[in-house]
Amino acid sequence: MKKKNPIRLMLVDDHPAFRKGLAALVESEPDLEVVAQCGDGRQSLELFRQARPDVVLMDLRLPGMGGVEAILAIRKEFPDARLIVLTTFDTDEDIFRAIQSGAKSFLLKDTPEDELAATIRAAHAGEQRLPPKVAGRLAARQQRAELSQREMEVLQLLVKGRSNKEIASALFVTEDTVKAHLKTLFVKLHVQDRTQAAVSAVRDGIVHLG
Repeated sequence: MKKKNPIRLMLVDDHPAFRKGLAALVESEPDLEVVAQCGDGRQSLELFRQARPDVVLMDLRLPGMGGVEAILAIRKEFPDARLIVLTTFDTDEDIFRAIQSGAKSFLLKDTPEDELAATIRAAHAGEQRLPPKVAGRLAARQQRAELSQREMEVLQLLVKGRSNKEIASALFVTEDTVKAHLKTLFVKLHVQDRTQAAVSAVRDGIVHLG
């Protein structure tokens, strides 16, 4: 039976089996309907143009273009687009970047069906809805000072196990400059040394390994 004025959804996830299950779950709701789906971040913009869905469920780790970049690309062209991140990745930085990019919500893939459906309806109504745990982690992340581009570069090399001398060589700066950046990094990350900085960077999703 054809649904009357359903909320039209687009699914973006690179795992076909998960997409199929998600589509079945969505279609079981009387007011929800899947109108488009793909497994590539870059393709999602083109598909959005064609399908013009009411709400998009977007994974974070995608081939072609990451989920946050895809959200930014879609919202740049369609400022009123309503997107929900649905992912297995939940580091503080993932949550922060997703919400900062304009996502209406951030859900994990093990979210109960009724909560997922309710969040879709809330997003369609223009509401931002975050699970309490996610909201708490977002608030904690927002209290941390932003890292500069150069500080990010130093941190990425630090996580890879590079010495101060190697970092200086890679970035074409002096070792003293690297030490100054590290000192600022330690303050911003609330850590005491290089090891703690590396652990914090990976744990919080500031730097992704691999």
